Amino acid sequence: MAEMGSKGVTAGKIASNVQKKLTRAQEKVLQKLGKADETKDEQFEQCVQNFNKQLTEGTRLQKDLRTYLASVKAMHEASKKLNECLQEVYEPDWPGRDEANKIAENNDLLWLDYHQKLVDQALLTMDTYLGQFPDIKSRIAKRGRKLVDYDSARHHYESLQTAKKKDEAKIAKAEEELIKAQKVFEEMNVDLQEELPSLWNSRVGFYVNTFQSIAGLEENFHKEMSKLNESLNDVLVSLEKQHGSNTFTVKAQPSDNAPAKGNKSPSPPPDGSPAATPEIRVNHEPELPSSATAGASLPKSPSQPAEASEVAGGTQPAAGAQEPGETAASEAASSSLPAVVVETFSATVNGTVEGGSGAGRLDLPPGFMFKVQAQHDYVATDTDELQLKAGDVVLVIPFQNPEEQDEGWLMGVKESDWNQHKELEKCRGVFPENFTERVQ
Repeated sequence: MAEMGSKGVTAGKIASNVQKKLTRAQEKVLQKLGKADETKDEQFEQCVQNFNKQLTEGTRLQKDLRTYLASVKAMHEASKKLNECLQEVYEPDWPGRDEANKIAENNDLLWLDYHQKLVDQALLTMDTYLGQFPDIKSRIAKRGRKLVDYDSARHHYESLQTAKKKDEAKIAKAEEELIKAQKVFEEMNVDLQEELPSLWNSRVGFYVNTFQSIAGLEENFHKEMSKLNESLNDVLVSLEKQHGSNTFTVKAQPSDNAPAKGNKSPSPPPDGSPAATPEIRVNHEPELPSSATAGASLPKSPSQPAEASEVAGGTQPAAGAQEPGETAASEAASSSLPAVVVETFSATVNGTVEGGSGAGRLDLPPGFMFKVQAQHDYVATDTDELQLKAGDVVLVIPFQNPEEQDEGWLMGVKESDWNQHKELEKCRGVFPENFTERVQ
């Protein structure tokens, strides 16, 4: 019997709740259609708007604070990795190694302390602040439902009073329900009318305390971090002073034909040595070793004119009238220099430049620095840009005003245009460096 009674009570409660929902839905429809008036409280509606705005701002602040903490943690990890790298490259015999390691440890502890204090003094406070909003939001929604119940009871009571056939028993019951609904609504309404303005005003103090805590923690953190960085800088300055005068040399492997040298910093061999490195010059006649004067002269190339060729303002002897030592110097250079250096030296001696048409003239634009070749097509988007196709050779020259040069851009003139027009103003333009590859 008890079980049946319990089930009956539960079923009755469910039925009552369903009836309430139907009544509220019907009342809302009548209010929207204008067939029933709705109780309005503009002051309370303004409080609800402020509440929703405060909740939105607080939620955003919580999200941004979590993002800030995640960034602090990421920065901590990056700083830790950087210090580990310093510890690895800092050799054991260098002065200040122990101090550098201690600074790295303190750096790690400082980051951990900063992150933890941000959690305790900002994030947890933020969570507590936002923790009060769900309950109030639920009570605001419940107040709205009770207001609909009150309006529905009021309309039902008024309709019974204005009916042609009055039923006093129904009117008395409707009045009783109206009084009950009004009492429940007013109790909730009074409480919210007091809490919402107070909550709205509390936001100022909360924002002040939160951002003051963050600012104070960050200020102290950077002060302590500044001291550590200053100490690390002193250690590195000390290391530089003790090792700054040392000479670090790169020793080349000895060739099969020459014995290994024992000196730390090799000096140029005296004139007459077959291993003498010739001085490479672009704008002047190359200086050749005096001991190479006994070599045979180079044969005259059929593609080179007999007259002297001009090289960027200087002069070179004709290809058929070269000094006897040039052949020996070229051979000596090729046996001891990398291929690129030998090629450059040979090009300078013969008065030609690789990529030219075979003529003996080095007719290059003023200020020529080096050549590049386009690896991809580039469509010019402005009048001061060069239109490039893959394979085009460009002669790179300096900017007239270095301040106008943007990062990743070069000034130059296409070799084909220069050979045809010889007018720098018409041919030159800028182009992206990453579309090209240096060839000379």
